[in-house]
Amino acid sequence: MDCRGRVLSNEYFDVITNFPIPVLNIGDYDFCYASVDGLYYIVYVSQADIRNADEYIFEYKSVPKLYGLMQGETGERSFDPNSLIVSGITQVQREPLSLTGQGVVVCIIDTGIDYMNAAFRDSQGNSRILAIWDQTIQEGTPPQGFYYGTEYTREEINQAIRSEDPYSVVPSRDEDGHGSSMAGVAAGSRLESGMGYLGAAPDADIVVVKLKQAKDYLRDFYLVPPGVLAYQETDIMLGVQYADRFAEQFKRPVVICLGLGTSYGDHAGSAPLPSYLDAVASRRSRAVVVCGGNEGNAGHHFEGKMTPPQRSGSTGGVPVEIRVGENCEGFLLELWGNVPDVFTVSVRSPGGETIPAIRLGIRDSITYSFVYERTRITIAGTLVEPASGEEVVLLRVVLPTAGIWTFTVEAVGSVHNGSFHMWLPITQFMNATAFFLEASPYVTLTEPAMARDVVSVSTYNAANNSFYADSGRGFTRTGMVNPDFAAPGVNIPTIRGRETGSSLAAAITAGAVAQFLQWAVVEGNNPTVATREIKNYFIRGASRGYDVMYPNREWGYGRLNIVGTFDALIGV
Repeated sequence: MDCRGRVLSNEYFDVITNFPIPVLNIGDYDFCYASVDGLYYIVYVSQADIRNADEYIFEYKSVPKLYGLMQGETGERSFDPNSLIVSGITQVQREPLSLTGQGVVVCIIDTGIDYMNAAFRDSQGNSRILAIWDQTIQEGTPPQGFYYGTEYTREEINQAIRSEDPYSVVPSRDEDGHGSSMAGVAAGSRLESGMGYLGAAPDADIVVVKLKQAKDYLRDFYLVPPGVLAYQETDIMLGVQYADRFAEQFKRPVVICLGLGTSYGDHAGSAPLPSYLDAVASRRSRAVVVCGGNEGNAGHHFEGKMTPPQRSGSTGGVPVEIRVGENCEGFLLELWGNVPDVFTVSVRSPGGETIPAIRLGIRDSITYSFVYERTRITIAGTLVEPASGEEVVLLRVVLPTAGIWTFTVEAVGSVHNGSFHMWLPITQFMNATAFFLEASPYVTLTEPAMARDVVSVSTYNAANNSFYADSGRGFTRTGMVNPDFAAPGVNIPTIRGRETGSSLAAAITAGAVAQFLQWAVVEGNNPTVATREIKNYFIRGASRGYDVMYPNREWGYGRLNIVGTFDALIGV
C-alpha cells in the first residue's frame, strides 16, 4: 500500500512525534511518515505493528486530538455592517488608509468553500481563490510534498466558473457551509446587488484547505457521535504547513484563520498543533488567528484545589460530581495536575458501584466493567506528559448510567500546589448532556487558543457590547493571559445569513489582520512584522471600558478596534 493509502486507511494509526523519523531504527514496521516543517513527524503505522491497540495506545501527545467547528445558530439573511464598524474595519477600508487586504493571502482551514459564490470573485468576475487543497478528493494530484487530497489552482477554478458544468472541472464543494461563511466574513467581495455583502478584507486573495473527516478508529476512541463533523490534529497541522508555504511561493504575507476547537489537551498551548502554530506565528509576514470556542457556558470545566496536609487515603479528597443525561454513549474526561503533586481518581456510579483510587505507573491504563450497570471505564495515567511536563489522567467512560457520577480526586503523599483541572469534551462531541454540578466558566478557551504567540479572541455581541455567554474564557491553565481581546461574533452577516459563534469572531479578526499586513508588509511600513508584534499592536488599540479591569478572563485587553491600532501608532 502506498503512503496515500496509509494516510486514508482506518487500518493505519496516525502518530505524532517530534523525533526525526529518518534517523530512527524502527525495523520492519509497515509505515510511512510526513514531516511537518521538520518540527513534528506524522507516522502512519499499521495496527498490526501496534501493541495493545484497543487500549490507550501511545503516550498522550502522540494521539491526534479531534477538533470540532466552533459555530452556533444561523438566522435571517441580511447585511448589517455594525460588526465591521465597531471593529474599525470599514473606517480603514476608506481613504486615506484604503486598507482592503490587497496583496495579502487569507487562508481558511475548515469545511471548504463555495467557489461559485460571487463573494469570492473580483470585479472582473475572476476567482480570488489562489488554491484549494481538498483533502477529501483523491482522484487528482495532491500539493507538492503531500500524499493525499487534490489541489486546485486559480486557473482551474476560473475554468470551472466559466464552464457549463463547473463541478466536472473542480469537484470541490463545501457541503456544510461553515468554511464559506468564515471566508466571506474575513475576505468576501463587495456585492453590488442583493444584500450588498462586504467582508473585512475584500481585496485579499484566499487559500482554502478543506479538511477530511477524522478516521473511524479515532472517532470511536473519542466516542464522537455519528454524523458529527470531527477533524484530526494531523490533518490540521498539514493544512497549516500548506498555507504557510504561500508566504514563500508568492512572497506575500499570509493570515491563517482557524474556526476549530477542542477541549482535549493541557489548556496551556503545549500540544502539537498549538506548538506548531506558535512556530509559524513567529515567522515574519505571517499571522495566525484562532477562535476561543463556545464552551464557556457548557459546564464542561471543573477547577479544584487541595490544601495541605492531605494524604493519600484520607477523607480529604475533592469530590467532583458530573450529571449525565439519559442514553449517553460516553465521553472522555481529562484531569490535569500541576507539578510536583501526584493525583489519583476514584469513581462512584449513580447506582453505588465504586472504582478505588489506584496509582498507575509512569504510563499505564486499567479497565473496569461494572457488575450491575453497563458502564465500562478505562483509566489511563501519564505521570509526566512529555509536551507539558504535567500529570494527566484520562478516563474513557462508555455507556454511563444516567444520574450523578462522583469522581473523587486525591493526592498521593503531601500536597504542594494542590490545584487541578478537569474537562469534558466540547458539546458536539457528546450525544447527550453531561456537565459538572460545580462547573467553572473560566479556563474554557478551546485549544489552540491557549497558544502563546497566536492571536486568540473571545466573542461579544456588537449590538450592545455584551459578552457572549457561550464564549470561551481565559486564562490558560498556567495563568498566561489569553484571550488577547474580544471580537464580534453574534448575529454576524455571512453569505448564508446571520450566524453566531466564536469562529466568526476569528474570521472578522483575520480580516482586520489582513488589513494591517497590507499596511505593514505590502506597503512597506513594517515588512518584517510577525504575529506577536501584530497582536500587541492590536492590544494597544483595543477599545476598553472605564469600569472594567484589564486584562481579564472574558475580554482579554479589550475589544477589537483597528482604528485604535493606527491611532496608537501615530500617538493619538
